Amino acid sequence: MARKDFQARYKRATFGVLWAVALPLLQAAVMIFVFSHFIRTGTGVPYGAFVVSGILVWSYFLVTLPAGTTSIVDGTGLTDKLWFPRAILPMVPCLSGLVGLGISMVILLVAAPLLGAPVGVHLLLLIPACALMVAFTMALCLVLAALQVYFRDVRFIAYAALTVWLYATPIMYPSSKVGGLAPWLNVNPMTGIISLFHVAVLGHDRSWVPGVAVSVAVTLVLAIVAVETHRRLDRKFVDLL
Repeated sequence: MARKDFQARYKRATFGVLWAVALPLLQAAVMIFVFSHFIRTGTGVPYGAFVVSGILVWSYFLVTLPAGTTSIVDGTGLTDKLWFPRAILPMVPCLSGLVGLGISMVILLVAAPLLGAPVGVHLLLLIPACALMVAFTMALCLVLAALQVYFRDVRFIAYAALTVWLYATPIMYPSSKVGGLAPWLNVNPMTGIISLFHVAVLGHDRSWVPGVAVSVAVTLVLAIVAVETHRRLDRKFVDLL
């Protein structure tokens, strides 16, 4: 199902899966130009590498979350024909997006040194960073997909939340630049995930630790809630679809 979803997403597109990387790179280029020339964030690290290491990961989350949220409702035609655990459906976009995420990481490894980021053993942190990103996205998709069955407004809330979520996550600016609001940013689980990618690429201080701890804790809680929700309500979904 993940392979079919991946093939359908880029069917007849001349550049195929490269669009999964080209669009976030364009967005990153705009952000780098605007924030480095007009706003002056003063990160103290290569700003281009700082933005690219965050926006490439955010693009995976941005594409996967809406598709995962509506997956059970959109898959009604399939689940009417045969029974299988509907929890599989929200996992499909998370897995099909791994190809794009993998290509993004390769491009990041090539682009980061060109943008002034140091090369070192800290790059190995990209592996647990990607694992945490996928785990959090999948757990959240499982919860939202179940809620979407009962409340069809959830997908609109998810779209609206993504718009705000981008600016509440330190992708375009460092946490140190928001003053007293910095501790509140750590409440956002995406802060820890993006910070882990930043430290993997830039290798700077350990201020990312509290944020990552929150991200791991939220992911575990969401996973437990998702498992229990689908275990208890899976067979009841059919009456609402």
